[in-house]
Amino acid sequence: MKQAPTPAPAPQREALPMQVDVKIHSLHASGPVLADASVNLNGCFAVRGVKVVDGSNGPFVSMPSYKGRDGYKDICFPCTKEFHQQFHQAVLDAYQQSLTQLPQRQQENGGQSMDAPPAPEMGM
Repeated sequence: MKQAPTPAPAPQREALPMQVDVKIHSLHASGPVLADASVNLNGCFAVRGVKVVDGSNGPFVSMPSYKGRDGYKDICFPCTKEFHQQFHQAVLDAYQQSLTQLPQRQQENGGQSMDAPPAPEMGM
């Protein structure tokens, strides 16, 4: 009886630099959701439905999810601790940037609502 060949070890994957571009679509004046966003990864992969939520420890990033039997499950998510931190920090930085531009936008729009119209579709 022949033994099956042992598989070759998986090649080491080198971490490539990831460009994370965040678009804040709307800011909310009330409720737990502070902002809606989309994220583009290296110009190759888009994630819609990202939210900035007001938590007990400050704003946090909520990924698109669905409700299952055991609660909510993320549809997509960063796979490494390092990329999780990079992704979430990029979204929170874009949110903070939008907040700093808010007084300027309100003056330009004559003091209209914080909710911006939806951004154009991110076609692929």
